[in-house]
Amino acid sequence: MPSKLNVGFLGAGKMATALAKGFVRAELVIPRDIIASDPFDTARKNFAAETGAKTTAVNAEVAASANILILATKPDQVSPALAGISAAFTKNHLLISIAAGVTLAKLEAALPAGSRVIRVMPNTPALVGAGASAFALGKSATAADGELAKNLLSAVGIAIQVKESLLDAVTGLSGSGPAYVYQFIEALSDGGVASGLPRDIATKLAAQTVLGGAKMVLETGQHPGALKDQVTSPGGTTIEGVHELEKGRLRAAVMSAVRAATEKSKKLGQG
Repeated sequence: MPSKLNVGFLGAGKMATALAKGFVRAELVIPRDIIASDPFDTARKNFAAETGAKTTAVNAEVAASANILILATKPDQVSPALAGISAAFTKNHLLISIAAGVTLAKLEAALPAGSRVIRVMPNTPALVGAGASAFALGKSATAADGELAKNLLSAVGIAIQVKESLLDAVTGLSGSGPAYVYQFIEALSDGGVASGLPRDIATKLAAQTVLGGAKMVLETGQHPGALKDQVTSPGGTTIEGVHELEKGRLRAAVMSAVRAATEKSKKLGQG
């Protein structure tokens, strides 16, 4: 990590706010060295209130104040945002984009030749410090830039470097994945209610069960199948439930969901 970081956000929405708060919480940067731009006054006020950082309505001011620029706009606002900083973008700047579906080639084409660019696919659990991000380096980005991006993104979860060609698959899995998990939690809760539990208790138990299962996978390093086998006693209750999930083709449905979302991401990127 460089000894001095000045971080600027182009876009001051929820994800930008979550990242800024994570950076401060991890003591990677202090609030006075953060600035964010956004055309909407409400977004700027919320960002400032949550982070204690400076805000502006002018993108060029962010480029003038920060050496690490995080592009956190909606995809359709990427072109005007980059047009606003291109003249001020130098070899000392690093652009980290979390704009969905915007390729490295498009980002690099909008900036001066040789610009250092990194593309990131984050997910919404970053809002609670439990994100799963993947990132790819542009042509001129260095290994040190990659380490910097990894350290920053790790402040709100985990971060893994991949080839850009894999980011669509990341989108289908971890980018869209929280929605699949929410559906599963809701289904578990529905099952509890159908079995007689009050809704609030069923939902809490369902959510904590998913959280606990995820922690077991991450912290033990064991294969999910092995952990499943530890719960399924011969002739017991769990194997009866697992049998019903297999009859319902749960695993095939989830695999199909990831593949469908991956293909949709590819189509959006081509557009």
